[in-house]
Amino acid sequence: MKTKLALCLVAGALLLPAAGFAADTDSKRAAAREFVKDSVITTKVKAELAREKPSTLVKVSVETDKAGIVVLSGTAKTQADKDRAELLARQVKGVATVENQIAVKAF
Repeated sequence: MKTKLALCLVAGALLLPAAGFAADTDSKRAAAREFVKDSVITTKVKAELAREKPSTLVKVSVETDKAGIVVLSGTAKTQADKDRAELLARQVKGVATVENQIAVKAF
């Protein structure tokens, strides 16, 4: 009886790290999928900005979080350029919200 109990405890102790590894791997995969999704959104927004007016929106940075919130920062020449950057970002698939922190400054 004691042998069976000891054997079960040893087997359980050996399997516990494997279960933890499996759970850890799943969370890493989910994080990787979120990172890829965020990167894709960021890249699409940057591409739209570059296609529109590369000379005026070249100093705009784009960051995206896992919820699809895009943060625009940097500088633009005019309020119209700032507004256009926000509009372009909002039109990208996967963008939930745009926080426009672009400052209007004459270059």
